[in-house]
Amino acid sequence: MSKDSEYDYVIVGAGSAGCVLAARLSEDPSVRVALVESGPRDRKAEIHIPAAFPKLFRTPYDWDYSTAKQPALDGRELYWPRGHMLGGSSSMNAMMWVRGHRDDYDAWGEAAGEEWAYDRFVRYFQRAERWAGAPDSVHGTLGPLWISPPRDPNVTTAAFLDACRAAGLKESAELNHPDHSGFALTPLNQRRGRRWSAADGYLKPAARRPNLHILTDARVTRLDFDGTRAAGVVAEGVPGILRARREVILSAGAIGSPQLLQQAGVGDPEQLAAAGIDVRVASPDVGRHLQDHLSFAVTMRCPRPVTLTGADSLTNVGRFLLSGRGPLTSNVGEAVAFIRSRPELAAPDIELIHAPVPFVNHGLTPPDEHGITIGVVLLQPESRGRITPGGPGPTAAPVIDPGYLTRDEDLRTLVAGVRRAEELFTSKALTPYADGPLAPYPGIVDDDELTRVIRAGAETLYHPVGTCRMGADDGSVTDPRLRVRGVNALRVVDASVMPRITRGHTHAPTVALAEKAAELIREDAGA
Repeated sequence: MSKDSEYDYVIVGAGSAGCVLAARLSEDPSVRVALVESGPRDRKAEIHIPAAFPKLFRTPYDWDYSTAKQPALDGRELYWPRGHMLGGSSSMNAMMWVRGHRDDYDAWGEAAGEEWAYDRFVRYFQRAERWAGAPDSVHGTLGPLWISPPRDPNVTTAAFLDACRAAGLKESAELNHPDHSGFALTPLNQRRGRRWSAADGYLKPAARRPNLHILTDARVTRLDFDGTRAAGVVAEGVPGILRARREVILSAGAIGSPQLLQQAGVGDPEQLAAAGIDVRVASPDVGRHLQDHLSFAVTMRCPRPVTLTGADSLTNVGRFLLSGRGPLTSNVGEAVAFIRSRPELAAPDIELIHAPVPFVNHGLTPPDEHGITIGVVLLQPESRGRITPGGPGPTAAPVIDPGYLTRDEDLRTLVAGVRRAEELFTSKALTPYADGPLAPYPGIVDDDELTRVIRAGAETLYHPVGTCRMGADDGSVTDPRLRVRGVNALRVVDASVMPRITRGHTHAPTVALAEKAAELIREDAGA
């Protein structure tokens, strides 16, 4: 007898997008939905303690990727953490809910049609949001995802905001308006001081439904085809084939989704041949157009013992567990400023993130002294990278080449951003908390030396997108309804379809994108 299981929809990946799709599609009791996640359930305590997210890095809850050597970053291989559990990266990120600038989505509209432009897309953010004390009608109040300000911001965070104010930056009451220029406390996916992931908001309420089947520790190893139609998937530990009567939906992220397509023979014919993979569909853009936010940390020693260094004391653990308060509620990036490196720009191209701790080496090395950080983030990189197959079969790791700083203008913009961070550190508000540079930041140096330091120390801000880009052009991997060109019954719904990276953090736009995708999928099923 066949061990195959049959569903209407098989969703691969339970991250920010997959959780949304599983919840929305299973609202219809007449359809059966399988959500297949390669990682475990999200039960580990550190997932739910906001300040503890670096403790998840390089554990079984992390894909623990490394990039190819980056020539423009001193030949370094950069560490890329990605969530490997229910909730995906929304279960191990810094919880920052920042939609981005309206120009980001108008650029999507130019690539994929007006329905993706800001004025028509913004309602999907509102559909997802449940703002605590929403300040105006721009914000959603009835959605699954709780959004709150920092519950117990650090004293240095108020000083950062005062420094921005003194520098003449725009004070933004809210960072999720169409133009998010300015500075503010960071809106967070938290409820009562605890992380509120896509799994918390969407998946856990839906998990009670008998028509939703959630499989964990089940890595998809193969897409199954019936001619040109995606018929299902094969996953480790799951007997037979998970068959899809209607569609297979890839929500495996900007690395996993192109990897699965390439392993199925959908990709650049030359790259596939070089990896020993037979070509099913020639689609040269699969894996291309990789974009990511590159960041450099400007760290300063703090002469006062007021930062998050040592925040995991027994006293603070008890305070968090009993009341959901204290420094462990911190997301680390407690305040931000979106600025223009040049006055003639129409929208911000730099983000400054204030962290009340020396955040170096991804937080993997606990700091041994007090310090604060302003992270300088390149919001609109011109550099492009790609994901290529490392060989045939699911165990062949993909080659991740972000192509960082391959365009000279990106480096110039980062240098300009660091100069703005240095100016803030000299303000009257921040000088009491900034007593000289803290390694690896060397302090104020000339542009040539700063360039060298950036090449030696810049790191990812964990926002890869674009590798299965959507578009109205025939060369795009996915069409404006997110269907994979060249095959039937196969869609991609995650950050990989974004034609252009947003000026913010990618969790919010990924959730909104998945909300829209669920609507598209239901429309197509009805048609």
